Amino acid sequence: MTDSFEINRANWDDRAPIHARSAYYEFDKFKADPAHLSQIVRFDQPRLGDVSGLRAVHLQCHIGTDTLSLHRLGAKVSGLDLSPASLAEARKLADAAGADIDYHEANVYDAVKVFGENAFDLVYTGIGALCWLPKIAPWAEVVARLLRPGGRLFLREGHPMLWTLDEESERAWPRYDYFEHDEPLVFSDDTTYVDTDETVNTTTTHSWNHSLGEIVTALLDQDLVLTGLTEHDTAAWNALPNEMEEAGGGEWRLRDNPRRIAASYTLQARRPA
Repeated sequence: MTDSFEINRANWDDRAPIHARSAYYEFDKFKADPAHLSQIVRFDQPRLGDVSGLRAVHLQCHIGTDTLSLHRLGAKVSGLDLSPASLAEARKLADAAGADIDYHEANVYDAVKVFGENAFDLVYTGIGALCWLPKIAPWAEVVARLLRPGGRLFLREGHPMLWTLDEESERAWPRYDYFEHDEPLVFSDDTTYVDTDETVNTTTTHSWNHSLGEIVTALLDQDLVLTGLTEHDTAAWNALPNEMEEAGGGEWRLRDNPRRIAASYTLQARRPA
């Protein structure tokens, strides 16, 4: 497990400056417009609601565009990520935007050691985070321990149904496990998901899938109360290049009968007061 985190950290360290330079993450717009929000937060703003004044943490925050967006909506935000290069880009963006955000380098499983228990009104996790975790139950325990009584989890994530599909095939078909598995999926790829000609030097990644039922059950096992679960036919990136088209707002959906799959979901849960 430790080796997998080290392997993934090296890959994300390579990706971070490439992502910061890409149009996908819109650093220029963040710097030019003090009201600009990330496409992920814009998509879910109606479900997110009023976060002004909340003490929030963004777990697996990468280069901080969603973190900065929560700050701009009025939350007092901390960010946590295992990639020092990602955090360096996040800090540069926050400084350029004049945003008071504290960032911490740690494995998400160690977040309670960093922040302590009962520290936050809001735990936020965005797209493309849970697939880097070998087990979902320890993550759910971390979320529950971070939340104050009455605090809530807000999660927007790629759907585990989508993660089963072979993105390289002409027609999407299930290739990978839907349910949680012990051994990681090992990939080697010098490209990344943003539109760029740049490549990464550290090409290997380890990832896992967790079923929707496993994620919900892990949270329920921590006595959190599920307050919302919305499945979407769009994803925040071109997850199936041979089958998806732009759907507006930075989202992508299947060209042919998009109702065939759930591409992402938004989950909300609350710790009882």
